[in-house]
Amino acid sequence: MSKKHDAIFDDILNDLGADETPEPRGSARFLKRSNAMADQVGGQRQEKVLRLVDPATCVMWKGHNRAYDLLTAENCADLIEGLRAQGQQEFPAIVRKLDGSGAEYEVICGARRHFAVSWLRANNYPQFRYLIEERDLTDEEAFRLADIENRDREDISDYERAQDYARAVETYYGGQQKVMADRLQVSPAFLSRFLQLAKLDPRIVAAFPSIREVRELHARQLRAVMVKEDAAERVLEEADRIAGQGLTAAEVMTRLKAAGKAPRKRRANDNVYTHPLGNVAVHRQGTTTALKFSSTLPDAAIRAAVESFLKDRAKG
Repeated sequence: MSKKHDAIFDDILNDLGADETPEPRGSARFLKRSNAMADQVGGQRQEKVLRLVDPATCVMWKGHNRAYDLLTAENCADLIEGLRAQGQQEFPAIVRKLDGSGAEYEVICGARRHFAVSWLRANNYPQFRYLIEERDLTDEEAFRLADIENRDREDISDYERAQDYARAVETYYGGQQKVMADRLQVSPAFLSRFLQLAKLDPRIVAAFPSIREVRELHARQLRAVMVKEDAAERVLEEADRIAGQGLTAAEVMTRLKAAGKAPRKRRANDNVYTHPLGNVAVHRQGTTTALKFSSTLPDAAIRAAVESFLKDRAKG
């Protein structure tokens, strides 16, 4: 967990432990309270109120940077087990008060905690409640706070973060990437890479098993392959072919990068056996015959090509 992430909650934990110290008597007690009031008025001390609520009273902020519908008991298992072992939620979610709507609070940070507590309550642990800290935040402040909390987390995907950044740069910073980078305290190059990922064609995204598998590195590699228009079209056509096939992210990238490479000119002594899953080239040189195909080509396509080749050879 990063130092920035830790700093958000340091003063919360300090406040929670403050009541355990016995109050001094007489003038010392008065002096302590006077100093605390002076600190609060002077802005040096900020009182925080934590509440335990039913998670059903909370909804996700529309600008939340995590796809809540992708959360499951499986990908939240570590958090669920941790809550169950501790018997409570240690770190509060950050929320805003809602007025005039069905829900009472809007969750800025804490979607996984919300899911985990909700799951526990629905699965034999009704005593669990959602620990929240209410804050008065603008949308831009809420965006920055959520980004700081989740930037170092591996359980939020590059693509989710990229979509969040693309929305934020227009909504909060007037399209000015440098201003946004300064506000987030990241390099312009870091921000630019994620904004490029957000522009990845939806047809390519659909080829991956989940948006959580789409990485910033993938976008960079494919951008290099898709420089020319004809190569880009081949990549998109291949993405359409493999969408929904259940390939891993690595297999998807292998297929897409191979599709983007310029096809070699067919030699006169080459035969190409086509198959819906991919092609197999048969190259003859003297008395030697070689089969050439993608390493990810399914066995069915290779077997069909070999059978076709044997039939052709029998015909003489």
